[in-house]
Amino acid sequence: MVAGETGRDAAVRRVRRRAPLIGGIAAIVTATLLGFVIMVRNGGVPFPVDEEWVEEMVSLRGPVGDAFGYFMNALGGGIIGVFVVPVATAILLLILRRPWAAFYFIVASAASAAVVQVLKSFFDRARPEDMIVVSDHGSFPSGHVANAATIAVALGVIVPRVWVWVLGAVYTVLMAVSRTYLGAHWLSDTVGGALVGAGVALVLWAVFAAPLERERLAWIDRRTKRDTSVVE
Repeated sequence: MVAGETGRDAAVRRVRRRAPLIGGIAAIVTATLLGFVIMVRNGGVPFPVDEEWVEEMVSLRGPVGDAFGYFMNALGGGIIGVFVVPVATAILLLILRRPWAAFYFIVASAASAAVVQVLKSFFDRARPEDMIVVSDHGSFPSGHVANAATIAVALGVIVPRVWVWVLGAVYTVLMAVSRTYLGAHWLSDTVGGALVGAGVALVLWAVFAAPLERERLAWIDRRTKRDTSVVE
């Protein structure tokens, strides 16, 4: 511990670890390399597992699956996924007096979307022929899955509880399944999207780690004092 540094200051300083930064960069680089591998395979020809997975998903289509797929399609993209969810989450965090958390969430969401669009434009992979929703150009990586992974990691950082991480992982997997069910993406597109979304959130966690941790500890203090006063 540095001279004159309190235990809390030391905790805040320790959170500035390199693991999130290294892990985030590695995830983004891995996604980019996956895109290059796909691109050199005769211009984006799907892997055998991609084709097998799409065939399996198409065979499962029905009223219930369609309703689930269309719901996830709206939730993870368009106006709701790109604007409503991030803004609503940021407003809630501001109400809870977590401005740094709100800023981190908004920046992570925007940065993830930007990286996805850059990669989509660069690789310009063709989507599956059995697509039953309207989507923009470029199949790799999946923007919906990237958005889901960003939300999962960002909320896990803001509220570091096991159940938050578990729910985030489940949400990301369900989004990936829905994208392949709708025929909007190949399975490898969803893997790339998850890597990009999680990677961006991790890199920005490393950037905002100290103020986020300081704010989180202050928020815990306020709740503890409030609960103590209520008991008394």
